[in-house]
Amino acid sequence: MRLETASAKRRLFLLFVLLSGCPRPSPLEGCKKDTDCKGPRICERGVCTNPPTAVVSHPAAARPVDAGAPVSTDGGAGDGGQLPAQSMYRGGPAHRGRAEEAAPLSAPNTRWKLDTGGAVVGGAAVAQDGTVYVGGHDRNLYAIAEDGTVKWKFGTRDLIFSTPAVAADGTIYIGSDDDRLYALLPDGTRKWELRIGACREDVGIGPEATRCDVDAGPTIGPDGTIYTGGDGIYAVRPDGTLKWRYPLRQHVASAPAVGQDGTVYAGCQDDALYALSPDGSLRWQFRTADDIDGAPVVGDDGAIYFGSDDHKLYALSPDGSLRWAVVTRGPVHAPPALAQNGMIYAASLDGGLYAVRPDGAVQWVFRAADKIASAPLVASDGAVLFGSQDDRLYCLEGDGKLRWAVDLGGDVDAPPVLGPDGTIYVGADDRALHALK
Repeated sequence: MRLETASAKRRLFLLFVLLSGCPRPSPLEGCKKDTDCKGPRICERGVCTNPPTAVVSHPAAARPVDAGAPVSTDGGAGDGGQLPAQSMYRGGPAHRGRAEEAAPLSAPNTRWKLDTGGAVVGGAAVAQDGTVYVGGHDRNLYAIAEDGTVKWKFGTRDLIFSTPAVAADGTIYIGSDDDRLYALLPDGTRKWELRIGACREDVGIGPEATRCDVDAGPTIGPDGTIYTGGDGIYAVRPDGTLKWRYPLRQHVASAPAVGQDGTVYAGCQDDALYALSPDGSLRWQFRTADDIDGAPVVGDDGAIYFGSDDHKLYALSPDGSLRWAVVTRGPVHAPPALAQNGMIYAASLDGGLYAVRPDGAVQWVFRAADKIASAPLVASDGAVLFGSQDDRLYCLEGDGKLRWAVDLGGDVDAPPVLGPDGTIYVGADDRALHALK
């Protein structure tokens, strides 16, 4: 069944290549044996590829940390100190999706692969000591050494969709669909947990069981405040106490973004984007025609960019007025990425990666063979990385031409992350976190 599905996806991929005029990968080279390939390349599943370097496939076995262990209430820094984070979703509180590293010039090889017990759809966080943190649908947060071995794992009571955030002092923050925001010490010991909302059901599916899910963020603000979503927008102090809450009737699935003036932006499944003052009071709201699931992005000039299920990418001025909207052919779930040159890259479930100029004009569109729910990442050399449900991780040049694509064997909905040494970390529906270099 898996081979038939893979074959069908490959045929669909080649059909897209032949029928569309947009730049995309040329058909992959066919082969039957290694001698059919040029140079050192080998034949793998009918495709000539570079031979892999030593691959370490690690089972998800490590010292488990019990989510029900006693809670420590010893505090972190208060509201006053400046605490620049080590790592968080989309690279910073503005969520611009920029990496300080360059993307590989050719298709990377698998450095290691961590097998987990569930799909990995959240992004990885790389701490200053090289530890990689990632959560999965097996309900665990993993701490992974640079060689791919598991240092420890922390179990929650429900799925983990969110990307971990690592504070300056090494504290790891992670949200779970068990309606809780967790703070962990670098050794995996629970520091504190905060119940988000008061939904009658804190695990499972259904409107009441999912409204308080902490599948957004967490985002660490410049003063150390942690922002997340659930049944509203939350601001939490580093010691785990609630700073303020802006209640909403629908679910907030998007990681809040923080502007340079302290304004907090978050989208909600009530079809609106909210702008809140640093004290949690409402500044303005902007309504769309459908749910807002992806995180907003704050540009260098204060503009706010975000997508909606109404098939549009929006750009707003800091006062909440509309600058422009680009219509796609599918919902825009993932947050866009902002390049240093002003180009905005947005993914749509129509299978397109859109390059949009600052004035709202579409520069080009690259079409994958399936939906794109993965948030794009702009590397320091201008390359754009993103995943697709055609099982591939893509790397495009800034002009939309394909640099390379790698098949990971499962839908790639997670946002890719570039580590300090150029390693790409990305999760997939094959129940694994991949490290590629």
